Amino acid sequence: MTGLDLHAPAVTGAVHRVAPQLWRIVASNPSALTGPGTNTYVLGDGPRLVIDPGPAEDSHLERILAVAGGRIEQILCTHSHPDHSPGAAALRARTGAIVRGREAPDDGHQDESYAPDQGLEDGERVAVAGATLRVVHTPGHASNHVCLLHEGAGMLFTGDHLMSGSTVVILPPDGSMRLYLQSLRRLLTMPLEVLAPGHGAVIAGAHAEVERVIAHRLQRESKLVGTLRRRGEATLDEMLPEVYEDVPAALHRLAKYSLWAHAIKLAEDGRVARDGESWTWLGV
Repeated sequence: MTGLDLHAPAVTGAVHRVAPQLWRIVASNPSALTGPGTNTYVLGDGPRLVIDPGPAEDSHLERILAVAGGRIEQILCTHSHPDHSPGAAALRARTGAIVRGREAPDDGHQDESYAPDQGLEDGERVAVAGATLRVVHTPGHASNHVCLLHEGAGMLFTGDHLMSGSTVVILPPDGSMRLYLQSLRRLLTMPLEVLAPGHGAVIAGAHAEVERVIAHRLQRESKLVGTLRRRGEATLDEMLPEVYEDVPAALHRLAKYSLWAHAIKLAEDGRVARDGESWTWLGV
């Protein structure tokens, strides 16, 4: 894909033309979880396709409509967390566009307004004037998460599967570290060049970045294993300061979710056992 400024930083509230038929609109919802904000992408030559409409915030929706010239044919949601999909209903009402996404899990952490008109099946191809997107089901961050591969360009719209400048939080019980790692490894078999994340700038060297994230997750798992070996038995709260010693304490509340996901994976692997709040090393 010929970039106008492919790797420009994502700036809160900004509209950026990433490539000839691709725009990024950054929502005004910056936070520790979202970085500068949720990235909404507008794609196509003619009637547009919107990826991740973001929050239902008036100024953000107006920027999306302005970029699309009011002509939106389809709205694709990578998943249904509240920072990614709430804008879909408002855009559908304004444009008549079809909203597409996988069914939301019932875990109390989803966008309550999310009601897709059609699903998104793994391997399905979605066409828009000037581009074709292949749906890649990538459970892990969320069970209904998909990435979207811009075929021919080698650009993967990653939603929250991968993001720039931060590590994705895995939130059990819907989120799964085992499935997350499987989904990451699957991406290594695909013809990827760059990653267009749901938060932050476009990432060059797609396979290298995927490998880096896999290695990071396995390193974190190794620290958890080491902590449990030394302690024999411990709660998540007891292990958190050791396993995430390199993460600011202010972020430990979020890190605890991923620690929980790592512990569940070790239990699924038969390496630890859980009894209430305590996790016990089985010596495997």
